[in-house]
Amino acid sequence: MRNAVIASLLGWSLDLFDLFILLYVAPVVGALFFPSSVPTLSLAAVYASFAVTLLMRPVGSAIFGHYADVYGRKNAMFVAIVGVGLSTAAFGLLPTIAQAGYVAPALFLILRLVQGIFVGGVVASTHTIGTESVSLERRGAMSGLIGGGGAGIGALLASFIFLITSSIFPGEAFAVWGWRCMFFSGLLSSLLGWFIFTNLEESPFFKERQRQRAAGVADKIEAPVKAVFSSSWRNVLLLNLLITFGGGAGYYLTSGYLPAFLKVVNKVPNNVSSLILIGASVVAVISATLVGALSDVIGRKKTFIVAGVCMLVLLPVCYLGMAATTDTGMIAFYALVIAFLGNAGYAPILIFLNERFPTEIRASGTGLSWNIGFALGGMMPTFVSLASRSPAQIPMSLSIFVVVIFVIYLIGAFLVPETKGTTFR
Repeated sequence: MRNAVIASLLGWSLDLFDLFILLYVAPVVGALFFPSSVPTLSLAAVYASFAVTLLMRPVGSAIFGHYADVYGRKNAMFVAIVGVGLSTAAFGLLPTIAQAGYVAPALFLILRLVQGIFVGGVVASTHTIGTESVSLERRGAMSGLIGGGGAGIGALLASFIFLITSSIFPGEAFAVWGWRCMFFSGLLSSLLGWFIFTNLEESPFFKERQRQRAAGVADKIEAPVKAVFSSSWRNVLLLNLLITFGGGAGYYLTSGYLPAFLKVVNKVPNNVSSLILIGASVVAVISATLVGALSDVIGRKKTFIVAGVCMLVLLPVCYLGMAATTDTGMIAFYALVIAFLGNAGYAPILIFLNERFPTEIRASGTGLSWNIGFALGGMMPTFVSLASRSPAQIPMSLSIFVVVIFVIYLIGAFLVPETKGTTFR
């Protein structure tokens, strides 16, 4: 159980670390690969490339989810983690638009597609093997720890790397070599992925399912992905998406948008921004674990409702307040509150999805529900940037988007059934 939880936590955190690298260097990458006289358009282009990765994640979930449901979670996790690390490091080798013309952004987008497939595969494996290995009464806490805690640790690692590289390559030097070294650090994921793989056992629920198949008491589902989209499970999938879209959008408009907000709106220096983001990452781990554990006490449904109401009311206040102050302490305070709220919204989602599907299609069902919803939610930063004609308009755009998104999230929270206490089938 301990190895499975550690593997799931590290596997997810390492892959989000690889994704966060782009968010931390978004303004620099925007100028090098998608130059524009309007800063928000360059930023929108970078977030669009981030959204491209998210859109490929359902494809990765379909491929690796099928493998995880038919052949096992362990091998699927290993291939996906190593693939994400290698594809991330490859970004550091790319020529810029000044060096290779429009070939540069084309190569950049192709690599984002490849990376998205592997990240989708990580979700299908890490988001099942960890929660399938813990006791019933601890699943909510493990959901928050793996899903939100993994995101927080991934962001924390990216913050440390950003702090180190921005110190080694200060000022203009960061736009030459600093961003490349940020991407090269993705090789750490591949190395640690091998370490995780050698210490991991297969999920006990999958092993039991294999024994049942061998004994002839359970049929083997040849096409788990097809089953998820069948009439038996299609409505479950669609209802799940209301929650995962809101949770994903909330996350990417909070923790995901904070690096750009600090740089573009508050104009905070890189070294100060790094420290604030490190603090926000620590808060994210605490928030997700606490709220996940709360769902073990009051249930998944009530937790969704409480989190949705808090974000609907408090996030716009924090965005507008953060933009209106120049005091570093207050900026840090608002950033920490935003990180807490953004990670609370999706803390119980992982276990909620696991409890919605039986073992034979759990990896595919969870992976597709999570990745389709988070892909749609991950597009929201792009639209926020496009809707803002200048950096000064970003806080209001964020506030409007948040209100609409969490109305949808709350609709889903009231419609979904309570799954707490569900025995994995």
